[in-house]
Amino acid sequence: MNILVQLSHPAHFHFYHPSIRNWMRDGHNVFVLIKSKDILEDLLKEANIDYYNILTNSHRKTKVGFLWDMVVRDWRIFTFCIKHKIDLLSGSTPEVAHIGWLLRKASINAGEDDAAIIPLYVKATAPFLEVRLSPVSTNNGRMESKTIHYHGFQKLAYLHPNQFSPNCDVVRRYNIDPQSPYFIFRFASLKAHHDDGVHGISTDVAQRLIDMLSPYGRIFITSERELEPQFEQYRLQISPLDIHHVMAFATLYIGDSQSMAVEAAMLGVPSLRFNDFVGEKKIGVMEELEQVYGLTYGISSHEPQKLFAKITELLSIPNLKQEWQRRRDSMLADKIDVTAFFTWFVENYPESAKVMRNNPDYQWRFR
Repeated sequence: MNILVQLSHPAHFHFYHPSIRNWMRDGHNVFVLIKSKDILEDLLKEANIDYYNILTNSHRKTKVGFLWDMVVRDWRIFTFCIKHKIDLLSGSTPEVAHIGWLLRKASINAGEDDAAIIPLYVKATAPFLEVRLSPVSTNNGRMESKTIHYHGFQKLAYLHPNQFSPNCDVVRRYNIDPQSPYFIFRFASLKAHHDDGVHGISTDVAQRLIDMLSPYGRIFITSERELEPQFEQYRLQISPLDIHHVMAFATLYIGDSQSMAVEAAMLGVPSLRFNDFVGEKKIGVMEELEQVYGLTYGISSHEPQKLFAKITELLSIPNLKQEWQRRRDSMLADKIDVTAFFTWFVENYPESAKVMRNNPDYQWRFR
């Protein structure tokens, strides 16, 4: 089978990477198409995965520009599919749904953002969608009738114990002692179309966090946006493929990135996300991780004092790491091996969709 995978964000790479390896192992041809975002190309190069860049000269500063860029990508994917005789398309993008519909090819959309968070995406995707795979906690709105829910999280696809084991030696390679306390900050760019008007960690808040936590351990910052000069000394210079090893041994994660907050939770690291999404729009995945498992906390950027108080509270918990690993174990007991499930679903589609609709409990075979 010729499988096309479209990636448009580093998080998509991490989700698809183990399944891509499995499909290749099983004899399928996998073609990876990308539009550059942050470190996406670096990840593919480090993983030694061939790819095709269909980046447009972005006009995404306006909604019209966003739609124009999407149309250009549609055309490029359309011609690519014809040239390479693609049998199945998958990705977290509207283009996968569009081209699958146009060419009457199988298309599988994967996503865990709730419809309320991504209204433009829903409008562009829903009419053309064939099937969407999402966690049970995700509300897909207009796409719900075409959704198959699974007991897991997208980021568990690559951070499930069956897929990932933290390595102390990798951490030491960066002159970091995995047994000593350290803290990871993440500053997101907040420039995606669903981030309009969203604010996160300001310069003042970042400085207060550093002043507050420095007595307890080392500070490391990973950032999509340009750092102020005073913060450069804390920048984490690291291979993008190694970030999860370093994160796994951290004492706390603090950031305005939703994605890395979930990743920290998957690894059993206390995580605090600080942005305008909190309290404004309910995000199903984040709500489940916070309310059901107590692995992460969301604090509005309008309440910095609440952030500082929560950090003080967490640092006062005896055996903090052990307690969060216990909570992680509780979460894992309720979830499947997402990569094993997704590999099977794609390789056996469309029969796999019929199986899941008739017997959703079939997914528990993938533990």
